[in-house]
Amino acid sequence: MSDESALLPQINYELLVENALKDVVRSALIITQETGLPGETHFFITFNTNHDGVNIPDRLKESHPDKMTIIIQHQFWDLVVDQVHFEITLSFGGQKEHLSVPFTAITEFNDPSAGFGLQFTMMENNDNEEDINESDDDQNMTKDMPAKSADVVSLDTFRNKS
Repeated sequence: MSDESALLPQINYELLVENALKDVVRSALIITQETGLPGETHFFITFNTNHDGVNIPDRLKESHPDKMTIIIQHQFWDLVVDQVHFEITLSFGGQKEHLSVPFTAITEFNDPSAGFGLQFTMMENNDNEEDINESDDDQNMTKDMPAKSADVVSLDTFRNKS
């Protein structure tokens, strides 16, 4: 290999895979936007609250300064999904709050009803224990639901170990 080829841009396969997997999240949210959530389907979405473009109420940002996990299940309103972000209204402590989250801010996506999960490692993941917020009604539903383990797909699976 010549010195010139070392200067050529490299294909960042990790980034390509991460973007493709975030398309899975986007598609699941688009289906939810168009038809609602079928059966016991529900999503846990963890995102970096410091990421550019994240727009959440100040009271939520104060209680979740680094990352936050939301649950989309029975009570959600105004879900709007586009190529770069999603917006949703959820109930926190009985108060409806509007959130706007770019897909690039998402660090984890799980659908426990399907045993499906994704972790995104290109983002800086905070090592602190995650905070879970859900509507009052959702708290009662998730406690009574049987736990299913998720087959989490991590980008480490695709990395060249050499």
